[in-house]
Amino acid sequence: MTTRHPRVLCAALVVGLLTAAALPATSMAQTHQAEVGAPAPNFTLQAADGDEHSLADFEGQYVVLEWLNFGCPFVGKHYGSGNMQRLQDTYTEEGVVWLSIVSSAPGKQGYYPPDEMVEQKKKHAGNMTAILMDPDGEVGKTYGATVTPHMYVISPEGELLYRGGIDDKPTTDEADIKGATNYVRMALDAAMNGEEVRPKRAEPYGCTIKYASK
Repeated sequence: MTTRHPRVLCAALVVGLLTAAALPATSMAQTHQAEVGAPAPNFTLQAADGDEHSLADFEGQYVVLEWLNFGCPFVGKHYGSGNMQRLQDTYTEEGVVWLSIVSSAPGKQGYYPPDEMVEQKKKHAGNMTAILMDPDGEVGKTYGATVTPHMYVISPEGELLYRGGIDDKPTTDEADIKGATNYVRMALDAAMNGEEVRPKRAEPYGCTIKYASK
């Protein structure tokens, strides 16, 4: 029987741990309940301002779901540059409902008590319809949301049209926004013009969602 030196075993363990840590975020918390081309799962959540919203309330309107964590540098890229707020403003003015969902657990990055979250919305000049609190992560896991920002577009008939990254530049550099292909804008523009949404899926990028520990 071959005996391996303790240092060799230790090195192998370190390599294994690093490999596991490097797995793409999309391998985590995925479900098959939110499939493109199928009805988007309904949910009901309380907003930071105290109002309650159900996805079903917005039947007949386009809906964007944005998974949000103001402490994430990838989210900071889009809010610091004003990119996310401009998207929100452009499409909410056209009747699109924009729901930003916080699935961070209490005590973890991205979570603020509701009154503080209202102040964060003001601080970041958010133009979303509402910030919805999902502290137990149930809605995030139902949708297979893995990172912030993870984006979804839903049709007026309730069909999930797009899920994935906001664009094709997976960096924290604001300079990369210029010239990026914005998949959310493409999906909304195509759908609202009666055209097929392409792409329907794209690799999401950002900070891993800080779900509650099991």
